[in-house]
Amino acid sequence: MSEPTEQAIRERAHRLWEQAGEPEGREEEFWRAAEQELRNEDKSSTMRTPDTL
Repeated sequence: MSEPTEQAIRERAHRLWEQAGEPEGREEEFWRAAEQELRNEDKSSTMRTPDTL
């Protein structure tokens, strides 16, 4: 399992910030949320098994 890249976190955090109405002063909150979302996506993708081999 790999860690999300800084660029991926930045893009996700920006999207989350926009969706929340672009509030000021909450950069760290959105950064942490983006990082967690990306890690969770990575975990769920590694848990999937192919339907056919």
